[in-house]
Amino acid sequence: MSKVDRRILKSQEAIKSAFVELMSEKNFDEITMQDIADRANVGRRTIYLHYTDKYDLLDKLTEEHINELSELCELAADMNYIDAELLWFNYFERHYLFFSTMLASKGALYFRSRFLEFVLEELKNEVNIKEGKNHGEDVTLQFFGAAIVGVVEWWFKNGKPYSPQVMAERVGSLLDRNL
Repeated sequence: MSKVDRRILKSQEAIKSAFVELMSEKNFDEITMQDIADRANVGRRTIYLHYTDKYDLLDKLTEEHINELSELCELAADMNYIDAELLWFNYFERHYLFFSTMLASKGALYFRSRFLEFVLEELKNEVNIKEGKNHGEDVTLQFFGAAIVGVVEWWFKNGKPYSPQVMAERVGSLLDRNL
């Protein structure tokens, strides 16, 4: 990796971190590109080299995390629910500021709906309608998708009262019993 590549990556990480920090402090609508530039210690032009505006930045940041979660799902394909959930909750803990901000912020409704859409897509492969356990697949998917997103929100809003291991065991056992 060249020196230029490292500088670009460093600038992008500073911009993303500054943006998430600002979102944890104030409403999305109140954040300006100048606020982000000042917090990231970069020029506004640097931000515009990578992002069209703050909506593009939010979109790209969201997709980056959704892609990471998708990769974790691929890793977890042959795991039991508890071990698979542990991958997720460890990831959530490592990226605490992002997820807690996105799930608590009024300006992050886009993130919540995108996260739910992702969870529903991943659950489609898990719902077993052949064994008769889950008639009405669409209702089952919506129920568990909303439950998972709700539990993750609750975990962050309450300051992570349980470890990722405990959360994985509890959520994983619920999924195991019901899907």
